[in-house]
Amino acid sequence: MKKKYYLILLFIIFIISVGFIFYKNSIKNLKIGNNKNSQEIVDYILNISSYEAKIEVEVKSNKNTNKYILKQQYISPDVATQEVLEPSNISGIKIIKKGNDLKLENTSLNLSNIFENYEYLADNALDLSCFIEDYKESQNSNYEEKDNKIIMNVQTKNENKYRQSKKLYIDKSTGNPLKMEITDINQNITVYILYNEVKINSLDKQNILAFRLYNTKQEI
Repeated sequence: MKKKYYLILLFIIFIISVGFIFYKNSIKNLKIGNNKNSQEIVDYILNISSYEAKIEVEVKSNKNTNKYILKQQYISPDVATQEVLEPSNISGIKIIKKGNDLKLENTSLNLSNIFENYEYLADNALDLSCFIEDYKESQNSNYEEKDNKIIMNVQTKNENKYRQSKKLYIDKSTGNPLKMEITDINQNITVYILYNEVKINSLDKQNILAFRLYNTKQEI
């Protein structure tokens, strides 16, 4: 009788333990949502390990304004691809960055050039990963919350007077970037980026290694 009692007791403890584990995991898997505070969402953005995005870019100068539609892909720590979708005359151009190497491709012309140790590689202001790096390294970075949006602000170390500060707007309910504004020394917007499609992933080291091995095989 006692043995049966202990078995029932152990079974109940087991059910409670399993239920607790599932509950804990479900809470953990809710990465983004209304239950997250601003700091947690900022940390989520700063710790992105990979993402895919389709963006509209508007670059303004004193003389004219150029508009582009780009497709971006990034895998931490140093693999990034940017493909031009529009305008049609430069559609198909790809910029592939791996570490300190830059590969420029034009798929329509089947041309490829590789630049070793490209010194301005980290100065690609259009990359979300570049914003994250600037935010982490700058002592003048902060965030604020307004109208269910989180606005991340950073003063860059860039000597280019047209890229003095950046603002990234994030939808608090989804955790996804909405737009980015890059301003000059006079706080005029010089680059405006609209995120139409964003997919943020969390890759572990094994997946990153597999990605690199795949690309290494493709180059051989």
